[in-house]
Amino acid sequence: MKKVKVLIVDDSATMRALIASAISADPELEVVGEAGDPYEAREAIKALNPDVVTLDVEMPKMTGLEFLEKVMRLRPTPVIMVSTLTKRGADETIRALEIGAIDCIEKPRPGNEHNFEELPFKVKIAASAKARSRAFDRTSASKSASDAAARDVAYVPDGRVVAIGASTGGVEALIEVLSHFPPNCPPTVITQHMPQSFTQSFAQRLDRLCAASVQQASNGSRLQVGHVYLAPGGNAHLEVLGNGGDYRCRLRVSDRVNGHCPSVDVLFNSVVKTCGPNAVGVILTGMGRDGAAGLRAMRDVGCKTFGQNEASSIVYGMPKAAMELGAVQTQLSLERIGSAIISETSAG
Repeated sequence: MKKVKVLIVDDSATMRALIASAISADPELEVVGEAGDPYEAREAIKALNPDVVTLDVEMPKMTGLEFLEKVMRLRPTPVIMVSTLTKRGADETIRALEIGAIDCIEKPRPGNEHNFEELPFKVKIAASAKARSRAFDRTSASKSASDAAARDVAYVPDGRVVAIGASTGGVEALIEVLSHFPPNCPPTVITQHMPQSFTQSFAQRLDRLCAASVQQASNGSRLQVGHVYLAPGGNAHLEVLGNGGDYRCRLRVSDRVNGHCPSVDVLFNSVVKTCGPNAVGVILTGMGRDGAAGLRAMRDVGCKTFGQNEASSIVYGMPKAAMELGAVQTQLSLERIGSAIISETSAG
């Protein structure tokens, strides 16, 4: 079996050694080279043609973001960002995922020394993902948000809750979907598989880009029109509780489900129990099957369900599993899903 070739880019020799050790422990992966700065990395990519690159967010001579933009424009390659646990590191990692990075991982730190144990799995996912330039067009985003704001005059939400699940590739996907939401969008809950240190920055980024108000979900938050609630990463699942239209977020500390915490299936199943048919379910790009069974349960109780199509998915895993299970009523390209949700939930 052909091994996945990996290039490690980091200015720290110690960090390069830690990454190499984690990757080399998997017999399906091979470290073919290392680089200490973006200029060395550029030459190494040309010479070694790696399948996947791990890239430090903070680099000398040229930032990781600047280098990533050049790679995605000139030679799209699957990239995993390796980030320190800082506000700046988290913010830049979110931008990197918008630009075209496939995934991200935190550098080991006290209390989380074994964080690189997930790296081989992430490398394999990245190797099978679609690498393409996704440099986010702020002008386009502003226009979408402006158009969404203009629709506020005509749009009246019909009382349904929207539940969305996403994983690998979800940063780009969620920005695209939510950019079509008006300021008075339906109450929306989202589970995106993402490390704990990045979800707050992602929620803030979404809030700046979208017409709706986006926040990281907190325990007991009341679901309101015009608000979007993003599950925090960590050890708690996001659920929806309540009755009679008075719905609230609950963060329930529990074990992983389908290998994830928070889990999309847990969110969707809670929506079934709490909202019945009074909801819309959406499953976006991602690896694995998380969310497929929960979306099927939503469809079975009468909810409208949407799935992202293969052509627009970075990883067509979760949407494919949902399709095969009969959970998806309507499959659409990414750029059509946001508008379809708004049309579906309009009381007009």
